[in-house]
Amino acid sequence: MRFCNELPAMDFLRSEKMSFVQLIIPVESAHRAITYLGELGLVQFRDLNDDKSPFQRTFVNQVKRCGEMSRKLRYFSDQINKANLAILPRPTLQPDVHLEELEVQLGEHEAELLEMNANSEKLQQTYNELLEFKLVLQKAGGFLVSAQNHAAPSERELDENVYTAEDDEGNLSLLEQPELSKKDGLRFISGIICKANALRFERMLFRATRGNMFFHHAPAGEHVMDPISGEMVEKTVFVVFFSGEQAKTKIVRICDSFGANCYPVPEDMNKQKQISREVLSRLSELETTLNAGIHHRNKALSSIGCQLWRWTMMVKKEKAVYDTLNKLNFDVTKKCLVGEGWCPAFAKPQIKDSLQRATIDSNSQLGIIFHVMDATESPPTYFRTNRFTHAFQEIVDAYGVARYMEANPSVYSVITFPFLFAVMFGDWGHGICLLFAALFLILRERKLESQKLGSFMEMAFGGRYVILLMALFSIYCGLIYNEFFSVPYHIFGSSAYKCRDPSCSDTHTAGLIKYREPYKFGVDPSWRGSRSELPFLNSLKMKMSILFGVTQMNLGIMLSYFDAKFHGNSLDIRYQFVPQMIFLNSLFGYLALLIVLKWCTGSKADLYHVMIYMFLSPLENLGDNQLFWGQKTLQRFQGRTYGILRTSDAELDVELDSAQEHYNDFNFSEVFVHQMIHSIEFVLGAVSNTASYLRLWALSLAHSELSTVFYEKILLLAWGYKSIIIRLVGLAVFAFATAFILLMMETLSAFLHALRLHWVEFMNKFYHGDGYKFKPFSFTSLANEEE
Repeated sequence: MRFCNELPAMDFLRSEKMSFVQLIIPVESAHRAITYLGELGLVQFRDLNDDKSPFQRTFVNQVKRCGEMSRKLRYFSDQINKANLAILPRPTLQPDVHLEELEVQLGEHEAELLEMNANSEKLQQTYNELLEFKLVLQKAGGFLVSAQNHAAPSERELDENVYTAEDDEGNLSLLEQPELSKKDGLRFISGIICKANALRFERMLFRATRGNMFFHHAPAGEHVMDPISGEMVEKTVFVVFFSGEQAKTKIVRICDSFGANCYPVPEDMNKQKQISREVLSRLSELETTLNAGIHHRNKALSSIGCQLWRWTMMVKKEKAVYDTLNKLNFDVTKKCLVGEGWCPAFAKPQIKDSLQRATIDSNSQLGIIFHVMDATESPPTYFRTNRFTHAFQEIVDAYGVARYMEANPSVYSVITFPFLFAVMFGDWGHGICLLFAALFLILRERKLESQKLGSFMEMAFGGRYVILLMALFSIYCGLIYNEFFSVPYHIFGSSAYKCRDPSCSDTHTAGLIKYREPYKFGVDPSWRGSRSELPFLNSLKMKMSILFGVTQMNLGIMLSYFDAKFHGNSLDIRYQFVPQMIFLNSLFGYLALLIVLKWCTGSKADLYHVMIYMFLSPLENLGDNQLFWGQKTLQRFQGRTYGILRTSDAELDVELDSAQEHYNDFNFSEVFVHQMIHSIEFVLGAVSNTASYLRLWALSLAHSELSTVFYEKILLLAWGYKSIIIRLVGLAVFAFATAFILLMMETLSAFLHALRLHWVEFMNKFYHGDGYKFKPFSFTSLANEEE
């Protein structure tokens, strides 16, 4: 099918008129031209090299360079985050740098950071080793001194665990023999190990030496950095006494396998003090060196952070430009690049200006050729939106993107969606709470745009104007229902009803009688608490739901008429639109008419009886169920026969070209089956869709009753006590239930049901939703993704 650029004049209901264009760009001005088009953001390029892999493209080397620079920039960002440095706001006035210069700068910065990190890691490792050595000297050295002075076990710093060989008879522990001394070859190994591994380490030593060892341990007293995880962990200092080279070899291997670090501790007290002074001195020097290194590294990272945003965007733009250039083809002379794509018709003058400016700025001797072509594929769909309409368009696009020049449901959803939500949620007290939330998001719009929000807050912020309209319509419907947190108020004058018995005090048992003109606006507050409250509200909301449903479904069918008329499809108008309107309004349109007449006349007719016996017994006398003159005659169905489908000569001439164009694609059996399924679906759907609108009644009633339960069974019950504590607790529970159940869960429930009514009951009457979005090459989208 050909999509010509000459289409009927576009109205506000439809997407922008699109043009399929071809660009022939000289090589010397190609980069600048694509850059200017990216700044404009109104051209969607087709990939003319989709049969080639990414490595077979013309500008693959440039893309690889940009990818390498992106990796370095991500490395810088990770380093800044690890250092807990705040990246300064991106500067507005900075000198431009070329891509080659930026590539050199990034390489130098990366090499500098890698060198600083390597030096810092070495110094930190040395510092950790000296810190562990200091702890071992303090704990193990103190034990050795106390052991030499024959100190009592209760005065030692370290805990002692003496293993006997009760489980291994015949092998006695060396330290259980009091006559052993240094001359018998008694040795020791001191070190430090993670506290979590100390017990397993001790057991392994005992088993490996068969109990021929003496193990002492004590908490290190300070947290030490783990070299693997980089976190501060708690460690334990240990001393193992043993005898023999074989035992030493085993103990050293076990220490290595458990990650225990061993340090030599002299037995001489003077040597211990001398080594301790040297260790403390080196620790102080290393600490000063590490602080200076961290300061220098943070200064370098801060300098990089000031330019990080600008560099990132520059690299992203360059990569996007080369990715787009890879979609273009060389012509036969290899001197020009040929590109094809879509653009809005209104943007053609701007595109030409940008291309002309690219030719001048690149000093090219050849101009860029830009011309419009006919396309054989369907154009993309592009709707211009603003902050207010964007969220409504996203709701429609979530169902499916409109076909090119198809009627846009979001134009009507701006009003119908929040209104149907409010019909289910109607309470002007709850509506005011929603209004405050929406105003908070709107008034702090600029500040919240620059912040990183959670998933729920991001969703709420994106739909802030949807919430605003939902709140306003909820206040309006709440005033009609006369409910403020389920409490009615005499806002628009006095009630039209009074108690049947002048001396009564309970309207629920005595009933009401009308004594004056109806209440001016909304539901009369006297209905609240009366014995006929529930039947009255049920009848009102159920009939109101049917009226809204029939109205919206008729709107959907009318939009199918405008769609068919716009595209010049007279067959859809005569043999799809007209039968649908007749069928829907013969049943449910007639029911809506009866509802309105019953309200206007005050009749007590039973509409259930009227609709059922209209089919079962159409000749039956209506009696009290007659609402207007001629009702019985109107309800009789008379048979009709279908005539032969004829087409006038004038219409035949108009449709001849279209018929010839589609002749090869026409398949009678396929069209017949499709229309038969569509007809059955519409007939069944008309019944189910009308019944589906009764959810408006059900959710509205549920919301009202739930709000009443919270008010009467929590707030009023607590207020019946004189204790201020009970009243405060009741108020807190009422506020919690209102906020989390009525304002959050009920809001989400009503939102989803309103969404279903639009997606299924309304949009399936006219909306195909099988198009695809217009996604132009734009630098603005890159900036939004980065933010």
